[in-house]
Formats: sequence, C-alpha cells, structure tokens
Amino acid sequence: MWHRLVSNKLLRRSSGTGCFVADFPATEEFIKVTSSNPPASSNTSSTTQESTINYKLFVSTWNVGGVPPSDDLNLEDWLDTRGNSYDIYVLGFQEIIPLSAKNVLCAEKNSIASKWNSLIRTALNKPIVNPQGNEDPSLGEKQKIYPDKVGGSSKGSITQDFQCLLSKQMVGILISVWVRSDLLCHIRHPSVSCIGCGVMGFLGNKGAVSVRFCLHETSFCFVCSHLASGGKEGDAMHRNSDAMEIFSRTSFPSGPCLDLPQKILDHDRILLLGDLNYRISLSDEETRSLVEQKEWSILLENDQLNMEVYKGRVFEGWQEGAITFSPTYKYYPNSDEYYMHNQGRKGEKRRSPAWCDRILWHGKGFKQNRYERCESRLSDHRPVRAIFTVEVEV
Repeated sequence: MWHRLVSNKLLRRSSGTGCFVADFPATEEFIKVTSSNPPASSNTSSTTQESTINYKLFVSTWNVGGVPPSDDLNLEDWLDTRGNSYDIYVLGFQEIIPLSAKNVLCAEKNSIASKWNSLIRTALNKPIVNPQGNEDPSLGEKQKIYPDKVGGSSKGSITQDFQCLLSKQMVGILISVWVRSDLLCHIRHPSVSCIGCGVMGFLGNKGAVSVRFCLHETSFCFVCSHLASGGKEGDAMHRNSDAMEIFSRTSFPSGPCLDLPQKILDHDRILLLGDLNYRISLSDEETRSLVEQKEWSILLENDQLNMEVYKGRVFEGWQEGAITFSPTYKYYPNSDEYYMHNQGRKGEKRRSPAWCDRILWHGKGFKQNRYERCESRLSDHRPVRAIFTVEVEV
C-alpha cells in the first residue's frame, strides 16, 4: 500500500475529481435543479436580457501550523456567526497536519480534517437567539424559529441549516465549502483538482486544492494554495513558479456536454486563498522597526506579492483588497508576540513578520465588503477572512 501510494505520487496520478467528502452522494451532477425561483434572502436584479442574484460569500484562509483543534474549540468569532449569516462559506486551511516526510509520502489521515469539519458544522448550525421572537428574513426561508422560554420571556431560536458541499484534503491543505441547504437545488457539477508543487516539484506538502461548481448559470472556482516557503533572496521566484504550475496543471472535467470550464481562469467567478508565503523585501532590522511603528504603508510597498504583481511576473489581472491589518506571520503559538521580539530561544530561526496569508480574486462579479485578520492564537499565523457580495446569473 505504502509503495503504491509513493508510486502514484511520483507518477502524478490524480486522486479523481469525484473523490471528496460531502453531505450527499459525490457524483458529477448529483444536485438536480428543481426550481428557478431565487431564495428569499437574495437580492435579485433584472435587465431585458438576464437576471442576477447577489449572494453573500464568506472566504477565509488559516495556516494552523500542524496544531490539531481541541474538542471545544469555538469557531464562532472566526466564522462571524454571532448575528451574521452568509450564503456560502469557503474555508481554506494549510498545515492541518505537520509536514513531515511520513505525512507527505503516505496516505492522508482524514481524522483531523473530519474534526475541523465537525467543528465548522457545529458553529454554522448553532441556533441564533432572536430577542424579538420573529424570524429575520435575511437568514433565509429554510431557517426556522422555535420559541424558547428564557427567563420568563419568549425568544426565538433561529436554526441555521448549512451543509458541506464538498471538502478535500491534500496532505496539509484542506478546503471545505459550505452552503445554505436551500441553495443545493441550484448547484451542479462539483469537482476537485489537486496539484502538488512541493518536494521534487509535485508532492503535496506545497501546491493547491481547487474546487469547481456551478451555481445557477455561473461557474465558480476556489483555489486553496500553499506556496513555497523561505525568506532568502530568490524564494519569491519559487512562489511565482508554484502559482504558474497551479494555473497550468489544474484541470476539471468538461462535463457530459463538454461545455464546462476546465482551467481555473475559464470560470466566471474565481478566488484564490491561502498561505502564499510572500515576505517583505527589507532587512530583518528594518522590518522589525517598521512593524513596531505600525508603518504598514511602507512595509506594503516592499511586500513581495505586491512587487511581483507590479512587475508583471505573477497573478496578472488578479485583485486584492486594501490591507489595513498587521502582518499575519510569524507568532509564537498561544501568543501575540512576533518571533522577532525574542531572540533568545535556542535552535529557532529568526523570521521577520509578513503578510503571508492572502485572498485574491479574478474577474467581474465580486464586491469586497471586508478584508481583515482574526485574532486566534492557535498557530504561528493569524487567519484572514474576506466578505464579498457576488453576482450570479440565473
């Protein structure tokens, strides 16, 4: 078994577009469109030629540093579920397991991915107490209220109903997509594509897991990436090369009618999220000084991703929201202290702070409403999330 897995990885054999976890059978077109009526929570605009629906999209990336989640880890703050609800959640993780040689070469252990998905399910489907005792229509027609007597007064408990559209792991990379259950009848052709760019150029310690599906008449592609690490001169070019490999090698099935988009950039709505690992092209001392002074604008002028995009070397045509938050890497776990502040810990490399964790989009149809970091101390990275309004043709 072990030798076969290594051989498959060496020969770049695909794990299959239907090989993913979902709350329903994983076939190429398993969700039958039963209604063309838009859900009650969506905003519909019409023209003489077409109709569109605006959906609320939550996207987040989190490098968890190989730290397994505890059974009681609360994800409500990260997922912004207290008083807010979105139509689609796209959650990307990196390093859900340590990137040891054994984990890279052997069969994926899905117990940690299952645990993350269980915690996500609990957070997304936790009832929301509505003090007015009446349903908020913005939460969707499928979310019901069950009266509950609390302290002698009647309150409404709004039951969320989100299901896992698909979840896929490649070594330490995990992408998990969740949708409101009343949207499932409008979704078709879900599939995945895994591209390794790590050891020997194709093992899965680095690379991307991409997912594709069609919502109404609009195709979506989400790319969860973990690019080459390193703060040495020339490492940014390795990250550029990884990105180009992902765009070149990622491919989805064309579908029964041969009319579905196959490459990432063929889709209507495209988002890339992940630990892209781009650093700040300044000396360690200068970076540390500017971080302490919170001189984000000067640091961002020297951000490798911004510089590589400006030079036309990578991500041509992609967009990113304005960064107004502090660097998301590298912290001591369970601490708000950057590695740079403590040089006395023996045997550890000094790493300057950087905006490694990013969310980019390509094409039309997106309006970004928020772009921010979250304050979990689980790992040496801080999660980053973005909230979008996305336009979908019906």
